[in-house]
Amino acid sequence: MKRLEGKTAIVTGAADGIGFAISRAMAAEGAQVFMGDIDDDKGRAAAASLAAAGGKATYRHCDVAVEQDIADLVAAAAETGHLDILVNNAAIAIGGMPLHEMTDAQWHRLIAVNLTSVFRGIKYALPHMLRQNSGSVISMASAQGHIGLDGWTAYAGAKGAVMSMMRQLAVEFGPHNIRFNSISPGTINTPMNEKVVADLGPQVGRAWVKMHPLGRIGKPEEVAEAAVYLASDAAGFTTGTDLKVDGGLTAAPRYVPEFFVE
Repeated sequence: MKRLEGKTAIVTGAADGIGFAISRAMAAEGAQVFMGDIDDDKGRAAAASLAAAGGKATYRHCDVAVEQDIADLVAAAAETGHLDILVNNAAIAIGGMPLHEMTDAQWHRLIAVNLTSVFRGIKYALPHMLRQNSGSVISMASAQGHIGLDGWTAYAGAKGAVMSMMRQLAVEFGPHNIRFNSISPGTINTPMNEKVVADLGPQVGRAWVKMHPLGRIGKPEEVAEAAVYLASDAAGFTTGTDLKVDGGLTAAPRYVPEFFVE
């Protein structure tokens, strides 16, 4: 039996990378997936590919920094009659610099996309989950919420806040059978990380590999499998936790990438 048969799921940042991998895995497990993203061409193509593979997938434009876009995405999914899974995945990477060199505009943009969007997604999804007395919310955190990495203070701060929010909400809404968990990936082979390497140089990619005891960076599909588990009934007694999918990154001694050493 498919693990998510009959469930309705929302995934933000779903056009590529981890978001697309999660959407594909959930559709393969029987969920009806509502995919939100800002890249409409890529998003529509992604949803079409899942439908062609026999899945149920709908794409809708959603800039998670725009409150109405999130409200509309949730409303569209709720038209199925229930809302079972919310995956707050959309994020941007602004870093690779000391905090005092970051502009206010960069800070506010990162917080809007990586943290405020999580608040808004949950704000609009919760009433539906409360009515049905069930639901699973999964928010993407990061290994950087657990360990320090030079130049990424703002990103780490946002991801650490996401984990704290999930723990708080798990306690508050546990009596309503709504589960809140986060996933902390290590470095994953995604377009976002490819852009970081392109911006900062190939030495960044080499450093990332060295930081992971497994000797490689991760695959989006490996994070997707964790999300499917947390969304499924198999995780019915799992809430308020952060699941690390990090290749041992957070278990290792602190590693200072060569490009930060003078």
